[in-house]
Amino acid sequence: MRSNQKKAWLFLAPTIIFVTFFSIYPILRAFVMSFQSGPLINLNWTGFSNYQYIFSDPEFWRAIRNTILYALISVPVALAISIMLAWFIFSKVKHKSFFETTFFMPYVTSTIAIGIVFRYIFNGEYGMLNFLLRALHLPAPNWIDDPSMSLTTIIIFGVWTSLAFNIVILMGALRNIDPNYYTIADMYGATGTERFWRITMPQLVPTIAFLLTMNIIAAFKIYTSVYALFNGQAGVGNSATTAVFYIYNKFQIVGTPGVAMAATVILFLIIMFVTFLQRKMMKKIGGR
Repeated sequence: MRSNQKKAWLFLAPTIIFVTFFSIYPILRAFVMSFQSGPLINLNWTGFSNYQYIFSDPEFWRAIRNTILYALISVPVALAISIMLAWFIFSKVKHKSFFETTFFMPYVTSTIAIGIVFRYIFNGEYGMLNFLLRALHLPAPNWIDDPSMSLTTIIIFGVWTSLAFNIVILMGALRNIDPNYYTIADMYGATGTERFWRITMPQLVPTIAFLLTMNIIAAFKIYTSVYALFNGQAGVGNSATTAVFYIYNKFQIVGTPGVAMAATVILFLIIMFVTFLQRKMMKKIGGR
């Protein structure tokens, strides 16, 4: 037994070392740096001054507000649309593999490249979206240059980009549902709606919980989408700034790594808290 344990630890050693140096150490280092100020090569211990700064900085609270609103709106909307599309493809479409491949293509495509394309689609003057809206005699807002529309633009883009991963995972979960459930339901005359809510949805709860966790974490870490849509900026007047964009700006542009790490610690705690609440909620739903 002891020899087997030694061999097990030997095989685990590379992974443990990798996780320690590239995951655990950066977290601990960020926590320590959040209590330090000055340039990166000459940090000095200053206590809670960085936390006092970010808590009194309106830009930080705007970034947190935008991030929370983005997560609260984009995640459930994207998940609901993904479930409907996955169920439609699974139950109605014959050539499922073709549509799965089509839907998955945006996931393996660079977010920067997709963002540049969407920047032209959202353009207020010659964008395709406003062209269609004007053709339908609907209001055509300035999606990119209007500060009041910046968050809406990011949410629409975020919903679209998250569909690919969600649909592919949900399709795999739908395939794993025992078809005998549906056969028995048909024998008792169950309608399509009853089959969906009484068989499909309960079977999808673990997958939905997984996707909810992954999407929430990804939503709180949003940065690339903002960078791509607004050409390296956080919208007009920083109207589209997010928590990670705020951290990047303080670390890379302003040159205050201590402030950036303090914001990182707060974001880390928020993600942990929200994920904990989400897991508790999904456990209660799954236990019913």
